[in-house]
Amino acid sequence: MADLMRERPSRMSHFPATHGTAFPPAPGRSRRRRMLAAALLACLALTGHQQAACARSAHAIAQQAQAAEDQDSIVATVNGAVLTKRDIDTRGRLFALSSGLDVSDDVMQRLRPQIVRQLIDEKLRMQEMLDRHINVPIQQIAAAIAGIEQRNGMPENALRNKLAEDGVSLTTLIDQIRVQLGWSQVLRQETAEHGRITAAEIEQRMAALKREDGKPEYMISEIFIPVEDQRHPEGELKFTETIIQELREGAPFPIVAAQFSQGQSALDGGMMGWTQEDGLDPQVVSVARQMPDGAISNPIRVAGGYVIATIAERRTVGHQMVSVLSIRQAFFPFDAPLDPENPTDQQKQTLDAANAFSASAKSCDQVEAQNKKNGEKHPSDPGDLLLNHLNPQMREVLEPLPPGKPSHPLVSVDGILVLMVCSREERNIAIQTPSQIADHLLSERVEQTSRQLNRDLQRRAIIDMRSKT
Repeated sequence: MADLMRERPSRMSHFPATHGTAFPPAPGRSRRRRMLAAALLACLALTGHQQAACARSAHAIAQQAQAAEDQDSIVATVNGAVLTKRDIDTRGRLFALSSGLDVSDDVMQRLRPQIVRQLIDEKLRMQEMLDRHINVPIQQIAAAIAGIEQRNGMPENALRNKLAEDGVSLTTLIDQIRVQLGWSQVLRQETAEHGRITAAEIEQRMAALKREDGKPEYMISEIFIPVEDQRHPEGELKFTETIIQELREGAPFPIVAAQFSQGQSALDGGMMGWTQEDGLDPQVVSVARQMPDGAISNPIRVAGGYVIATIAERRTVGHQMVSVLSIRQAFFPFDAPLDPENPTDQQKQTLDAANAFSASAKSCDQVEAQNKKNGEKHPSDPGDLLLNHLNPQMREVLEPLPPGKPSHPLVSVDGILVLMVCSREERNIAIQTPSQIADHLLSERVEQTSRQLNRDLQRRAIIDMRSKT
């Protein structure tokens, strides 16, 4: 707690640019003007078309220099750390790119004030991480990026390649994820000081769940937008409405949540998991009861800000029977990406081998042995699968497949998969174990701590707003 109580200035200052005041040009700008004048004078020594071409070239260079200066202009300082126009524009381009939508200039302009506020919060969080000597290994950041790709059905490195293709620095995404991961460590330190989840708290929640038996429970995701000034939430409301519009036009909820949510579920794409009504804000509960699954809510005003919610599915507390499959898989890899119009000899031979194996395999042990023989590029046992949670294509393959019978070969760009169901059982997955309850209680405590600590950092910060956004 000593770190949390260290002295800092106890004010949050905003100094908007003064209008109507003449400021002398910056030294860099004066140099550029002198260089342009010198270049134009040099052009006068030329004649005709050469002189005109020289002048155009000098003006083009000057415009490029001015554009670079504008990009590096300071929008704000946060306890002395600089936030530039380039930072804001790059984060906006990252959102447009990752959403997969053609975001208009008007929409991007409406997003800018919230992007600025979010980047200010990230500066504050990074400073807190540095004060606590918290370092996030690059391996954790790489794993987080891979998780984003997997949740959105993207192949490995697809996000990295797309950023490079569109001229967005990977550093922009890395910096955002570094803060999210490091802030989680800050919160673990804070919540550790408040004590662990006790057996009594778990028993209390289990008793509450028994009382809730038969009531609704939601697989819910959220985007939380904090409101800085509770008396004037107009800017945040406008931003929230803009985000909802983009979501309803097709922007992926997990990507938008990772970009803009200030809740602790952001790195998980906003996913809160199965949540009972007593674990949600009352305002969210009243909306959840009425909205259809898959819909995007209107802005929901809650304590501290706005919530955008979506519900994947719902169930009754204590009652959810599902088919749970145990499977094994054998993967036959290609030595190069498949071109269906022109398969290589190795790919043809691999298909023949997969067909032969599919026709002869009789047990899950055989499938596991074959996968190891093929180099085990994919794990033989992917773990228990919930049939109703599989994508439609995989469910179509596995639902009618009896135990002990191999599937037909499933061809992908990098290889061929043969699956076998080992066992199938009906299981009630709505009954929570004590460890699951403890995890949920801890998540609630961490979320409360995050909001409180963020408010404390803002209150003690010196934030100098240099220009409008």
